[in-house]
Amino acid sequence: MPTYAEYLRLDELLALQRPLSGGPEHDELLFIVVHQVYELWFKELLHEVDYLAQLLALGDGARAGHTLKRALTILKVIVAQVDILETMTPLEFLSFRDRLESGSGLQSHQFRELEFALGKKDANALGRYPGGSAAHRKLTERLHAPSLWDAFLKHLAASGADVPRADLERDVTQPVRESPPLHAALVALYRSRPALAELCERMVDLDEGLMEWRYRHVKMVQRTIGTKRGTGGSSGTAYLVTTLNQPLFPDLWAIRTEL
Repeated sequence: MPTYAEYLRLDELLALQRPLSGGPEHDELLFIVVHQVYELWFKELLHEVDYLAQLLALGDGARAGHTLKRALTILKVIVAQVDILETMTPLEFLSFRDRLESGSGLQSHQFRELEFALGKKDANALGRYPGGSAAHRKLTERLHAPSLWDAFLKHLAASGADVPRADLERDVTQPVRESPPLHAALVALYRSRPALAELCERMVDLDEGLMEWRYRHVKMVQRTIGTKRGTGGSSGTAYLVTTLNQPLFPDLWAIRTEL
């Protein structure tokens, strides 16, 4: 039987934090650890979202709800990590920022995969990764695969909801956009199908959780570098602000005024 360290491969894991600054600067280790943990949580979220889609396809609404709760709890942990990063002052970050060179959070292919898996598709994002790379291949697969939203609509339809055919047969390579013809079916669920309405609310929780993480991330960047350009040539805060208030599942928000 493997030991604790062997099972978790701790020697390899703890050797992956390699600061590049001279000294090195004290806060660079914190920056590396937090972002590596982010990537581990993104991996777990992708694992859970894929499992969630499978549960919906099987018609297992109860376990799907449980999995949604787990994903939301992970998002809360991710948001809480921003508090740790914000203990680093602007000057402390600047002490090693130039070591990032072309590195940028925009290059996180796992976060892009997560967006694609949830329904926020953007074929232009593939251009950030070299053709033939593992990241490009995975994103291409996600682009052409049905999203969680598509699995959710099929689950509602299989449960007897009057989901419009156009929504069930939509082009899955396109981002999820509001579909007014779908609203009547969703409103009917809220009024007569409590279990399905509860599942809808857990989807809203997931959506809100991701929007909360985006907001906290934007405020953290503003607090740290102000309006300076981001690493990797990105526009920094200016770009991040444009990602706010963009729900993944717009129909579930739009029907609030119709209930």
